[in-house]
Amino acid sequence: QVQLVESGGGLVQAGGSLILSCAASGRTFSTYAMWWIRQAPGKERAWVASITQNGAGKTYSVPVKGRFTISRDNAKNTVYLQMNTLKPEDTALYFCAASQSATTIPTYWGQGTQVTVSS
Repeated sequence: QVQLVESGGGLVQAGGSLILSCAASGRTFSTYAMWWIRQAPGKERAWVASITQNGAGKTYSVPVKGRFTISRDNAKNTVYLQMNTLKPEDTALYFCAASQSATTIPTYWGQGTQVTVSS
């Protein structure tokens, strides 16, 4: 089992940047694929990005590709989401999640961190 705690959210102007972090507990972090998923007000949760266990494989949703970068540090049990050129439509509650592979539905979820982008 793994517990996930997100941080780094906040209020930023359009065009700005933020770095989200997700710290995981336990010794098995490196065995999990990691995800960032967001939920905007009144909308369904939407996948943002995912990364394989060794960090070699990274995939992004169309709305964020080229602006966001997912990375991980297995020595620190942490996954990151670098968000650049933020837009008001990026406003959402951002969750990190863990799964057994990058193609399976995440099993473990954090509580989320709020990102608000003002125009």
